[in-house]
Order: sequence, then C-alpha cells, then structure tokens
Amino acid sequence: MKANSLRELYLGELRDLYDAEHQIIKALPKMISKVSSEELKSALNEHLDITRQQAERLEQIFQNLGEKAKAEKCAGMEGVIKEGNELLKDVDDEDVRDAAIISAAQKVEHYEMAGYGTARTWASLLGEQDAADLLEETLNEEKEADQKLTDISESINVEAGEGEVTKTSPSRRASRPRRVA
Repeated sequence: MKANSLRELYLGELRDLYDAEHQIIKALPKMISKVSSEELKSALNEHLDITRQQAERLEQIFQNLGEKAKAEKCAGMEGVIKEGNELLKDVDDEDVRDAAIISAAQKVEHYEMAGYGTARTWASLLGEQDAADLLEETLNEEKEADQKLTDISESINVEAGEGEVTKTSPSRRASRPRRVA
C-alpha cells in the first residue's frame, strides 16, 4: 500500500480490515466444525454472525466516503489464520483442541482490535465521526468476543490440562524461603 497522507493510510487500513473480515468469515466455519465444547461452538457461531455485520459496517463506511468497498490483501490476518490452522492440524484430544482453538481465535481478536483501534483514531482525526462511531462499535464487539473467549478458556484449559497441570498447595507456598530485598 502506497500512502502519502493520513486519508490514504486510513483507506488502506479499511481495505485491510475488509479483507481480514472476509478471511475470518471463510475460516471460522472450518474452526467451528472442530470444536467439541458446546459453549465455545455457540460463542464462535455468534461471532461469525457479528463478523458478517462488521464487514457490512465497513461497506457502509466505504459508501459514506464515496469509495468502493475494496479489499486489500491482509497478510497479517492470513498469517494469524495459517498459524491457527497449523496449531490445530494434529491435535487429537478434544479438550486440547478446544484450548488451541481459543488461542487461535484470541490472536485473531487481538489483531482486529489493533486494526480497528487505529482506524477509529484516524477516522476521528479526519473528521469522519460517523465512521469513527461505527469502528468503535466493532472494536467493542471484538473486545467482548475476546473476553468471552477468556471466560470460556478458564474451564476448557483446566480440562485440557487434566493430569498435567498441578497447583501449588498453600502449605507448600508457605514453606518456600522468602526473598529478602
């Protein structure tokens, strides 16, 4: 992307996000098909619907700017999705696979939060308040999705680590030597 102004950077970011959303719309059903937890499956299906709305929101922003809704290849999202697919490729245990899916999905959310936060700031600076509000709405949805995944992970990660994860007992913690500053 060649950019010589903040507006060009902004449009490039919108095009990048537009492509990222379409990559997610394509990748999520494949990921959902591998989920065993009904709670996680429900959360991902819900977010798939929201992702479609987010792509439509970007189309609305393009239209309001008098620009064609055009995607620019989002290499970052492509890499995040590829990494997630690699992580899942050879996982047989359902609980471990669900933990890996959460990890992959949260990386997607964090990438999107960075992009939407940047685009929202640029929209505000360029006086595009309607666009900034729409981008803020999407940013908040991404944060909510990330928090929901964190909440779900609290039980799934424990299940995935059964027999492997040990907790330090209070008596053992108390018997550790104290560090003196």
